[in-house]
Amino acid sequence: MAAEAAGPAGPGTGSGSGGGTGLTDLPGELLELILCCDVLGAADIGRVSCTCRRLREACQPRGKVWRERFRLRWPSLLKYYSHSDSVSWLEEYKARHNAGLEAQRIVASFSKRFFSEHVPCDGFSDIETLGCPSHFFEDELMCILNMEGRKGLTWKYYAKKILYFLRQQNILKNLKEYLQRPTERQSFLEGAVLIDQYCNPLSDICLKSVQAQVDDITDKVRKVLRTKNPRHPSLASKAGEVLIPEVELQRQVLDAMNCVLYEQLKYKGNELDYYNSLNSYIHQVLIRRTGIPISLSVLYLTIARQLGVKLEPVNFPSHFLLRWCQGKEGSTDIFDYTYIDAFGKGKQLTVKECEYLIGHHVTEEFYGVVTSKEVLQRMVGNLLNLGKRESTDQSYQLLRDSLDLYLAMYPDNVQHLMLQARLYFHLGIWPEKVLDILQHIQALDPSQHGAVGYLVQHTLEHIERRKEELGPEVKHRSDEKHKEVCFSIGLIMKHKRYGYNCVIYGWDPACMMGHEWIRNMNVHSLPHGPHQPFYNVLVEDGSCRYAAQENLEYNSEPREIPHPDIGRYFSEFTGLHYLANTELEIRYPEDLELTRATVQKIYSSGKE
Repeated sequence: MAAEAAGPAGPGTGSGSGGGTGLTDLPGELLELILCCDVLGAADIGRVSCTCRRLREACQPRGKVWRERFRLRWPSLLKYYSHSDSVSWLEEYKARHNAGLEAQRIVASFSKRFFSEHVPCDGFSDIETLGCPSHFFEDELMCILNMEGRKGLTWKYYAKKILYFLRQQNILKNLKEYLQRPTERQSFLEGAVLIDQYCNPLSDICLKSVQAQVDDITDKVRKVLRTKNPRHPSLASKAGEVLIPEVELQRQVLDAMNCVLYEQLKYKGNELDYYNSLNSYIHQVLIRRTGIPISLSVLYLTIARQLGVKLEPVNFPSHFLLRWCQGKEGSTDIFDYTYIDAFGKGKQLTVKECEYLIGHHVTEEFYGVVTSKEVLQRMVGNLLNLGKRESTDQSYQLLRDSLDLYLAMYPDNVQHLMLQARLYFHLGIWPEKVLDILQHIQALDPSQHGAVGYLVQHTLEHIERRKEELGPEVKHRSDEKHKEVCFSIGLIMKHKRYGYNCVIYGWDPACMMGHEWIRNMNVHSLPHGPHQPFYNVLVEDGSCRYAAQENLEYNSEPREIPHPDIGRYFSEFTGLHYLANTELEIRYPEDLELTRATVQKIYSSGKE
């Protein structure tokens, strides 16, 4: 097709001796339509544009042909342009193409650079100084993540890490800008969206879409309100810009809200799964129509304000509430307010009923209004507590994310700085950053010198040990000391006792863990004890375990293992086993041949 398009467009083509019509004789619109055909590539368009003036004009950089070429290749990027923009689509195409090559180069380098450790804080330094638009770079990362099939697992693994970092950095900038605004310009909904985005940076969450869903609920409330009071001021086109002063009219709005939210849309407090982190994310609250008191209160308060009713957040202990003024505006008397429980279907409470709600008396200060920053602090605090509770996530990602958010708001909070330092130390990551945090703690609070000194000493030891590492340990199956190792890298196994499915990504000829671990795991109760091969395995529940050879068996129905670190070690899933990536193969150079032979023997004989 490319040759057919370019052929008749050569110099001197036009009406031939046989009276035929050449490509350059076609009307401009038809010519553009042909050149916009999706079977033509950028190189084809480039060659066509070099043949004659007519085709060069048709393929001008700011014209429809190059815009269509850009759209066909990267459709998701068009949202960054408006129709009024004067854009050189050829230059944009080149810039996006070059950004893609740069992204691929960086992603490909990460496995070699960071296979033996977590990506360090300074590992992203070359990304922060990119010479291309960040949205071009991110788009290429998304293309890598969305590659079909079971190949490119290592590329996907590091593309995800880089994208996670880039988006979180942008969200932190947005959060800091939000916190610097005057209080009256700090939307509670926007703050909730920023927290949601930071904890879920790979999800498509934006304030515009969340606001649109809230607006849709608000419109439903107006419909109910119209049936009750056709002249209600909240039905006016500019409702929400002016607060409704009459208490009775405000009450009508709240009644209509309760009808729509809790009766029509079936929103409710999530009593059965209260400690699920999804309850704290505003986009999930809108999808699942359930949440915890503070997330439902943010939604309730936002809708009320859009309808002209001023509700205020109350940082009530154990149960977040809203308050609605029944007396003089700005009153300091807690009895001049009705308190609203958005978790409890919008129930309106007196002061005494608020105390019944939590089961004990509280002082007047807990009935006071709080700022948007304090609301965010409580939302992040909830996520912090959930992050501490999550035992299955060995990366503690939620705890790390919520600590980042908390310290973005309160960078000098010694308690949370110490928690962050201890967490990184426990995970064995970012020792240089641990030292920076500890230095900051010592400057803020010298009384912490004992805890700081202990962590500094052990962190420095960790850094020294890392410097002494000579390179990857290579394990040859042909070595005499490895003769008892039966299984190989990439095999899908099943644990005989616990039944979990897993994949082998490492092995030792005998248990290499310390005496305390061996005692705690009751290894000596095994028939062969610690003196047998042990295997590092990635488990389908997201954990990493160290399993004895006698406890593992071939999986009769091998399937993919949904582990977040699968791409760190493997490049592809064949359908029966995993293929080690280059870095893992360097460490176990003789395993691939055995893995293939084992798969052929086990699963071919099974089919027969």
